[in-house]
Amino acid sequence: MSLIRQIRLLLLGVVLLAIAGGVTVNLLSARDALQTQLRLKNSDNAQSLALALSQQHGEAQLMELLMAAQFDTGFYRRVKLVRPDGAVAFERSGSSTGWRALGHLEVVSHVSYAYDDLWHGGLRAAGWMAVVGVAAALLAGVAVQRIRRPLDATVEQAQALVDGRYITVEEPRIQELQRLVAAMNGMVQRMRKLFEAQTAQAEALRRQAHADALTGVAHRAHFMERLQALLRREDGADAGLVLVRLSKLAEVNLSLGRETTDRALIALANTLQAYPEHAPDCFVGRLNGSDFALALPAAGMAAETAESIAAALRSSLPTLGPALQAHLGAVELPRDTGIGALMAQADLALARAESRGPFAVEVANEAPANGAATGERAWRAQIVGAISDGHHARLVEFPVVERKGALSHLECPLRLQLAADGPFEPAARWLPLAARARLTGQVDSHAVKLALAAISRDGRPRGVNIAAASLADGAFAAHLRHVLHDAPRLQHKLWLEVAESAAVEQFELVQEFGRLVRPLGVRFGLEHAGQRLSQIERLFELGLDYVKLDAALCAGVAANAVAREFVRTTTALLHALSVQVQAEGVIEDDDAQALWACGIDAITGPWARLAG
Repeated sequence: MSLIRQIRLLLLGVVLLAIAGGVTVNLLSARDALQTQLRLKNSDNAQSLALALSQQHGEAQLMELLMAAQFDTGFYRRVKLVRPDGAVAFERSGSSTGWRALGHLEVVSHVSYAYDDLWHGGLRAAGWMAVVGVAAALLAGVAVQRIRRPLDATVEQAQALVDGRYITVEEPRIQELQRLVAAMNGMVQRMRKLFEAQTAQAEALRRQAHADALTGVAHRAHFMERLQALLRREDGADAGLVLVRLSKLAEVNLSLGRETTDRALIALANTLQAYPEHAPDCFVGRLNGSDFALALPAAGMAAETAESIAAALRSSLPTLGPALQAHLGAVELPRDTGIGALMAQADLALARAESRGPFAVEVANEAPANGAATGERAWRAQIVGAISDGHHARLVEFPVVERKGALSHLECPLRLQLAADGPFEPAARWLPLAARARLTGQVDSHAVKLALAAISRDGRPRGVNIAAASLADGAFAAHLRHVLHDAPRLQHKLWLEVAESAAVEQFELVQEFGRLVRPLGVRFGLEHAGQRLSQIERLFELGLDYVKLDAALCAGVAANAVAREFVRTTTALLHALSVQVQAEGVIEDDDAQALWACGIDAITGPWARLAG
C-alpha cells in the first residue's frame, strides 16, 4: 500500500474515531442530565401531590380526582398511592386534627419525550461533528497534498533518471522531504556533470580519431570514409566536391612564420565550415598540409559553391599576409563512378586553376542543378502526383539486425517514380525540391502510412525517416497524430527518426516531436549521428529511444583502436541515457565484430543484408 494511502487511511480513522467518541460522550452526558432532571421533577411533583392529597382528609374520590388530574397534566407512566401496608388502594380514615400518614405516593413520568429530545440533540451533535470532520478532512487533504507534491516530483525525477533525463525540482518546506529532494537534486547534478564529462571525453576521442589537430575538420582518412559512405548511402544521390589549396605553403611558412601560417589554415577551414552550418549534410576535410575539401551531398552545386568560397577567401586571406593565395577545383560526383577517378578529376581541375592565377576556380565537369530544366512547378506536380497515386511511391526495405541475428526493424526509405516510365528515385534527388515546395510534410505522412500498411500485413517493425522541414509543419504534426491514433495496435512497431543535424539546429522542434510520438508507443531516434552529438547541449532531454551512428564513424573500426574507443565511449554514454545504439553502413565482417565488442546493439548496411 502506498505511503499516501496509508496517511489518508490513518487520517480518516482518526477523524472517524474523534467523531464517534465525541458523539458518544455527548449522548451519555445528555442522558445523565435528562435523567437527573426527570428525577428531580418527579420528586417535586410527588411532594406537591402528596401535600394536596393530605389536604383531602382521605376522600377517595377527591384523592383519585387529584391523582387523575396530576396524571393528565404531565407525562407520566404511573401515579400510585401505596398504603403503609403495601396495598395499592385508598383507605378512608377518621378525622384528624393534624398530620397523619395517608400512604406512600409514587410518581413515574413517561420518558419518550426526553428520549426524543435526546435523539434530536444527538443528531444535531452528529451533524456538527460531521461538519467538523469534513473540515478536518479538507485540511488533512491539503496537508497530504502538500506532502504528496514533493514526493510526486521526486518520483518523476527518479523516473527521468531511468529515462536518461536530468531534471531538478524545487525543495519543499517540509524538513524531512527537503533533505530528500536536496539529496536527489545533488545526485542529478553529479550525474549531469558525469554525463558532460563523458560527452567531452567522447568528443576528444572523436577529434583524435577523425579530426585534424590544427583545424578541427576531418583528416584525410576520415573525410574519404565519409565521402565513400555518402556515395553508398541508400537514400543518397549524386554529389559534388570542392578542393581548395593554400598555394606555396612552404614558402608562406618561411616568409610569414608558423604562427601566421597556422592562422591562415584555420581561417581557410573556418570559411569552409560555414557551409555545413547552412547545409548540414555538407562536410569538410583536410587532405594534406595545404589541401582542403568540401563535400556537397547534392548535384549541380559544386561550381557555384566554389565561386562563393573563392570570393570569401579573396577578401579574408590577404589580410593575414600578401603572399597568401588559394586555388579551387570543383567536380560533380556521380554515384556510379569510383572515388579514385573522381579525386583524379578534382586534382586536375585544381591544377588548371593554379595555372590561371590566385583564387581561380576550375570545374571538371559541370552539371545543371537538379530539376532546373523542368522548373519548380513541374517538380511539385510530379511529387504530388507520385504520392497521390499509390503505384508511384514505395518503401524499400533494409534490415537492421541485432547481435544474435534477430531483426530489430526494417529501414524503409521512400522512393518516388517521378516520370511515368522512369525509375523510383531516392530521396536525395527530390527531397531538396520537396522542401523548397513545402511538400515534405505530405511526403513523410505518406511514407508513415505506407509503413503502417506494411506492418499490418506482416507484423514486422519498420522505420521511416522524417525530414527536418516536416518538424516545423504544424499540419504534418496534426495529420501524423491522426494517422497514429487510427492504428493503435501498430504504433509500437513503428520507428521514426530524424537526422542528427536536425537535433543540433532545431532542438526544440525535435524534442517536441519526440513528445508527440513516444507516448503513443512509437520508437524515436536519430540517424547519421555521432559527428555532432557533442553539439547537442541537452541530449539527455530529447527522450530518444535509439541513435544510429554514421557509417563513416563505423567504417574501419577493426583496424583503428582510437576509433573503436570513440565508438565504445559513445555507446556507453548513450546506454547511460537508456538509448539503444545502432551502426549504419557496415560492410566488413571484422568491423561488425569490433562493433559488437564495443557494445553496439544493432547493425545495418551490406553486412546486415548478407547476415540476414
